[in-house]
Amino acid sequence: MTAAPTTVASAATSTAGPDFPAEARALADDLIALRRDLHRIPELGNDLPQTQARVLAALDGLPLEITTGTSLTSITAVLRGGKPGPTVLLRGDMDGLPVREQTGLDFASDNGNMHACGHDLHTTGLVGAARLLSAHRDELPGNVVFMFQPGEEGPGGAKPMIDEGVLDAAGTRADAAFGVHVMPGEQGVFNTRRGPLMAGSNILRVTFHGQGGHGSQPQKALDPVPPLVEFCQALQVMVTRRFSVFDPVVAAITNLSAGEAVNVIPPSASMGGSVRTLSAETTAAFPQHAEELAHSIAAAHGCTAEFSWEVLYPPTINDHEQAGFALDTLAQVFGEDRVVDAPDPLMGSEDFSFVLNEVPGAFYFLQATLPEIDPETAAVNHSPLVQFDDAVLADQAASLAALAFAHNTRASASQD
Repeated sequence: MTAAPTTVASAATSTAGPDFPAEARALADDLIALRRDLHRIPELGNDLPQTQARVLAALDGLPLEITTGTSLTSITAVLRGGKPGPTVLLRGDMDGLPVREQTGLDFASDNGNMHACGHDLHTTGLVGAARLLSAHRDELPGNVVFMFQPGEEGPGGAKPMIDEGVLDAAGTRADAAFGVHVMPGEQGVFNTRRGPLMAGSNILRVTFHGQGGHGSQPQKALDPVPPLVEFCQALQVMVTRRFSVFDPVVAAITNLSAGEAVNVIPPSASMGGSVRTLSAETTAAFPQHAEELAHSIAAAHGCTAEFSWEVLYPPTINDHEQAGFALDTLAQVFGEDRVVDAPDPLMGSEDFSFVLNEVPGAFYFLQATLPEIDPETAAVNHSPLVQFDDAVLADQAASLAALAFAHNTRASASQD
């Protein structure tokens, strides 16, 4: 039986600081306008020139050290606080999806792409956090790095930004990192968990090679279709026998390909699928077991197997201490009834995982379904019908600002 979500008790340690939620409400109209502007112009991948230009304009005038990417249209902005302290990184992703929007909103995209995963809110919320923290620069300990990232939906923008130095943008390696993602659900509720939060995304491809022939004389051919079918069935059994239910794997076979003519035995047959894993151990073990299975089945049919395994994004694993800190801080700032310690991870994937592989931190969710829509039946992320309520933007910006300020305040106090 799956455990029910639990609300979080506030921490004993105070995160007293600016009233970011109240200050963010004063920015709400500007943030909503920026979000809707971004929503109209979704761009794909790592080349987002219009989005980058609008974000740079929104940051203009703030006391930030700004650099842009060389291999992608990223933005890195550094805020240096007025007091000594550590460095914290905040991230917002900026890209859209190749989805034709069907929401009917008056600010809907008409360019064939869509912000169907809420990245327009993520970008805007990070701009809001930059404004909030800049207003308290003198009392802020340490530094804040704002990571405006392209390509989360593919081909992946976090890794190139890391390669270009985002984690060291303040002059020293970031001590912690936080990011937020909107999702359907009761508006204004935050949730996250310690440890694995989201799955790693991997691509499996196997091609069985045989010898083609006439469909009426299979004995004169080496038919690759039977080993393909057998492998696809055996793969699901392998998942249940090789891997613990407490470190689950989801293997979805999404592509099958063989011959075209019904009276021809093809020389090759192939499959492709998505494999989601929740630990580095299963990510490494799965291709070993699957390749062994493919070759053994191929050999039994007199065929050969060509195996391919690609790791797209590793699992998103929250640092236990930082995730606990995030849960406690959000509960203090927004109230215990609005923060949920999630019992289970999600099998979707995120390339913020690359950041969390390098820096201890936490990724968390903010539920953002419109009040007039039933959260139970609301369209989900990546749907052409999904709608996120930009009324959450003030709290989204405030949550990022509060986490950064509280982290640096706590860390600098512990060093005194």
